[in-house]
Amino acid sequence: MLTARQGLIALLTLCLALPAVPAAAHASDRGPVPVPDRASPRSPVVFVHGYNADPGVWGALRADLRADGYTDAELFSFGYDTHQSVNEVLAGRLGSYVEQVRRETGAAKVDVVAHSFGSLVSRWYVKFGGGAAAVDHWVSLAGPNRGTSTAWACALWDQACRDMTPGSYVVKNLGSGDPTPGAVKYATFWSNCDEVINPDDSVPFTGAANTPVGCLAHNDLLGDDGTSAGVRAFLAS
Repeated sequence: MLTARQGLIALLTLCLALPAVPAAAHASDRGPVPVPDRASPRSPVVFVHGYNADPGVWGALRADLRADGYTDAELFSFGYDTHQSVNEVLAGRLGSYVEQVRRETGAAKVDVVAHSFGSLVSRWYVKFGGGAAAVDHWVSLAGPNRGTSTAWACALWDQACRDMTPGSYVVKNLGSGDPTPGAVKYATFWSNCDEVINPDDSVPFTGAANTPVGCLAHNDLLGDDGTSAGVRAFLAS
């Protein structure tokens, strides 16, 4: 049980985990998107940011993917209100966004790369929202896949925080049955120094390719060169 002081510290850590950054373009607000050369088997990438964040957090990884040959027409950032319900609201909105990306690009499937809370949103979409047929690779960076006790600090008034708590409806259902359904390839990247995910090993789960990245802070996985290289290698697999 957290003391009042520990709870306040945890709350501040969770709420300030991601700095305000300029938002990246969404599929719906950047006009017609050129259809990439589908001779390549590569799938477009949909990024899903974490709690209290926005699509701008993906700048470093987007730049690395562009250096690998991706075009802006293959890179999409889903923006959403992170204080809403994973299962009742957000997973469905992500599903609609993915369908829009598939229409715009002509791609049969997309790859999903999620950070933190975005891991629960995208996993619910894959497992319960039809995403298993539309997603090729799924990647979680520092996701509370089995819950994080830090979220108890704001669970009283915030639905997303409740969804992130250990044993929540969302966490329990994602872990039930087959945690990696369909032909989707699953991967997680996690740090043993993560100040937001508690315990640290809540990120990896059975059936996924689970990669420890060393001692990195929660947000540092977004810009870490080694993590980026691992993600890009996985997407190419």
